[in-house]
Amino acid sequence: MFRIPVAVRRLLAGITLFATLIGGASRVMSADSIERQKKVDQAVMRGLDFLAREQRRNGYWEAGGGQYRVAMTALCGMALVCEGSTTTRGKYSRSISRAVDYLLDASQPNGLIGFPDDYHYTYGHGFSMLFLSQVYGEEEDSDRRTRLKRVLEEAVKFSAAAQTTRGGWGYVSAKDGNDFDEGSTCITQVQGLRACRNAGIVVPAEIIERARKYIEDCTTPSGGVKYSFTSGGERPPITAAAVAVLFNAGNYEQTPQIKKMMEYCTQTVWPAKGNDQQHFGHWHYMHYYYAQVMYRIPAEWEKYSPWIEGEILRTQTAQGGWDDETVGAVYVTAINATILQLNKGYLPIYQR
Repeated sequence: MFRIPVAVRRLLAGITLFATLIGGASRVMSADSIERQKKVDQAVMRGLDFLAREQRRNGYWEAGGGQYRVAMTALCGMALVCEGSTTTRGKYSRSISRAVDYLLDASQPNGLIGFPDDYHYTYGHGFSMLFLSQVYGEEEDSDRRTRLKRVLEEAVKFSAAAQTTRGGWGYVSAKDGNDFDEGSTCITQVQGLRACRNAGIVVPAEIIERARKYIEDCTTPSGGVKYSFTSGGERPPITAAAVAVLFNAGNYEQTPQIKKMMEYCTQTVWPAKGNDQQHFGHWHYMHYYYAQVMYRIPAEWEKYSPWIEGEILRTQTAQGGWDDETVGAVYVTAINATILQLNKGYLPIYQR
């Protein structure tokens, strides 16, 4: 599959932005909007610099307590490539290159990108497919590109084998987890698989179709997506994520199911914001995916982006990152930096 080089995508993004500014006249070119974008850009650079400092010598990042190294490395890598850097070019090229090498080295003979003793390895596997597929299209080193292709092909096969009989995924493979599945891990697999397909890696359509059906089966009449098919109530964070990956999976039209899910999100995510109990402590995770949904709907993004940017900027620390008592600063900083860069439009998986 032909991939547009990042330098060309930057040029096209700039042309699009210029056209938007001209077309929007004074409304878009107001002093307030220019100043807001300046603050966002500064916050992003401070956040990415924070991540670069936090990267370990072996190329990985980790959450609090040394956990989730594979998942954190992939998420931090995504935040850095959103800036426009690649493994060979840009301010963060060294950090990205080291992250890629770490994840490639973490690839197992069975295709898992991660470590079998990690009891949540499905998250890292999905995020790694997402990150490495974005890097693959820009990789200039032929040997590394060949290795990326092989690792991604095997990763897709692992995801296919790990899928449960209902079409979802659990914290580990269906075999390792007695066929247990739940929504959040399903989300990471679908987005990672779709990103691989976009990059030219063969992904059997039935894998994504079965996952789409699983999400549909977990959706209640009110539009909320449950924790899993067999247990748990509606979860706003999982619902927001489900809409994002349904868009990724090709469901761009406002189907009756997506309309219900969107209506549910407007009451529990934004503009109505629900409450912390409804969000189960996953506010940042929820808006990481909901921002992707809003970005794909320009009229909604125009209203949503000033709000989410304000919420994120006001909590940035003096060190440049963002704090989180649950998973840790690296996790939240990677997510927030990605949200703030969606409108750059550099990465295929996030594009409109």
